[in-house]
Amino acid sequence: MRKPLISGTWKMNLNHFEAIQTVQKLAYLVGKDELELVDVSLHPPFTDVRSVQTLIDTDKLGYALGAQHCHWEEKGAYTGEVSPVFLAKLGVQYVICGHSERRELFGETDEMVNKKVAAIQQHGMTPIMCVGETLEEREAGQTEAKVLGQVRAGLAGRKPEPIGALVIAYEPIWAIGTGRTATADDAQQMCAAIRACVAELAGAEAAESVRVQYGGSVKAGTVAELIAQPDVDGALVGGASLDPDEFAKICKLGA
Repeated sequence: MRKPLISGTWKMNLNHFEAIQTVQKLAYLVGKDELELVDVSLHPPFTDVRSVQTLIDTDKLGYALGAQHCHWEEKGAYTGEVSPVFLAKLGVQYVICGHSERRELFGETDEMVNKKVAAIQQHGMTPIMCVGETLEEREAGQTEAKVLGQVRAGLAGRKPEPIGALVIAYEPIWAIGTGRTATADDAQQMCAAIRACVAELAGAEAAESVRVQYGGSVKAGTVAELIAQPDVDGALVGGASLDPDEFAKICKLGA
């Protein structure tokens, strides 16, 4: 059985003092018993990563440290970018790549996502590869074509074993930051389609082991029904992860 993964991405929010306070409060609310049933990864801004890592390690909190993205090259003249080598040295376990905001706002292409997936895994970390459709694509009946096209492009050239070890996050772009959430049936349908696509690319074993998250205005009031679906293995949480009380409820309901 696949253990659920709840990932909180703080985007460009919380300085390192605020991040420490947030993790401390979360640790008070979500303890070791809950973490036996659900994996929780925290994805702070780059300036907070070291502070959060130190707190997790010192207090043995049981959360996984995550990053919000990285470059695919180990080093070079890429001003403002962060190497996967640097993240691995900090003990980062999960790295988000291909998030819709990176694709829509910063021009991240399928080819770039593919390179990032390979680089993240090469350095011993787990990619959370995001895929999703716009409202226009959804209304035009192009959801599966868009999403599964992103899955195939992101995993092109990868061998079955590393494909099975990653996480794929289905995040309908029309639901992000809008308060709108796909129904549980919609989420299940797309997550099942993603798993079937992985089976085509890498075989049944990889498809069974890959974890498929849902992301898009996830809240405590919606997460239990979403994760109850057989092919939804967790949630990628944005705004709600900034509130330790709300995020703790999501983690507990996901357990």
